[in-house]
Parts: sequence; C-alpha cells; structure tokens
Amino acid sequence: MFRRLNFSFSFIVLLGLTALALWFDNVTEPLPSSTDNDLYQQPDYIAENISGLRVEYAQSIQHVFHAKKMSHFINQDFTKLNDVDFMYFKPDTPPFRVSANQAEIHENGKNIFLNGNVNAIRGTDQDDKKIIVKTESLHLIPDQEIVKTDQQVMITRLNTTINATGLEFNNKSNTIELLSRVRAVDR
Repeated sequence: MFRRLNFSFSFIVLLGLTALALWFDNVTEPLPSSTDNDLYQQPDYIAENISGLRVEYAQSIQHVFHAKKMSHFINQDFTKLNDVDFMYFKPDTPPFRVSANQAEIHENGKNIFLNGNVNAIRGTDQDDKKIIVKTESLHLIPDQEIVKTDQQVMITRLNTTINATGLEFNNKSNTIELLSRVRAVDR
C-alpha cells in the first residue's frame, strides 16, 4: 500500500511541476533572437551635457560645440548629437553659429547633417547686418566652409525676408545661392 501511495504522490508532484513549467512557458516571452549585427546598432558610448573645442592654431580658427546628448555608433562610424549648438570663429569674418534638434557627424567631422528646427546665424547678436537662416535640414561641410540644403529656407537680413527652396552658402566667398522658388519681402 505504501508503494502505491508513494508512486501516486511522486506522479502528482511530477504532473504539478510539468503544469507549472508549461504555465511559465506560456506567461513569459523569450528574448527576441538577435544577430551579431544588432549589437552594432546600439551606441558604443553615450555622453550627456558635452562641449568640445577644436582649434587650428596656424589659421586661428575655432570650432566649438555644445550638446545635451552625444551617442557614437561604431557600425557606421558616426556620432549623433541632440539639442546641439555649433560655433565657428575665424579672424576677419563674422562668427557663424548653428543650432538644431539633432545632428549627425560623419567622416570625423567632414560632413555634418543637422535636422529639426535648424537656425544658422552669421554675425553677432549686436550686428544689424547679421544673416539668419531657418530650415528643417542643413548639411555643413566645415573644411570647405559650405552650408547647403534642398529644403524650404527662410533668410532674414535687416528688413528683408527671403523664402526659397534650396540654398548653398559659401562662407569663404560670402555668397548665398538660392536654388528655386525664391520670394523676397521687404518690410
């Protein structure tokens, strides 16, 4: 009689454990399968409230930036910045400042892509002749001192406001080329 009771108790415990394992299997979800490439989609480092300075002493050029968050992605070798401000100072030229919601820096700073609420200002705040450019997307090429976009732009200088689609600004030659649908209003 004890053998039969012992067998029944063991069998009931085994059934209970099996039911518990099946219940856990149904309640929990397995981690999604990841490939080796998924590891490279994540940033390899993140920094918050960061500032940087690059100085070219021979030409007295300064590049300064501030960002709330910076993430570097090793797979594509680019850096993403959130809430960013760039400043460019060169002797005998007005300062150039750019701010945006996001920026992506590619090729060690040779190409910078700004997106979201982009504001570019050439000149100081006290300068009446400063140029203000507003757009949603802007491509900076710092080594060539070129700024360009194919998006809608609004340019303000003195009492004149210019709206256009597409722009290329060359800081070296101090020229702005508007690509299409140009409309100017003088207040």
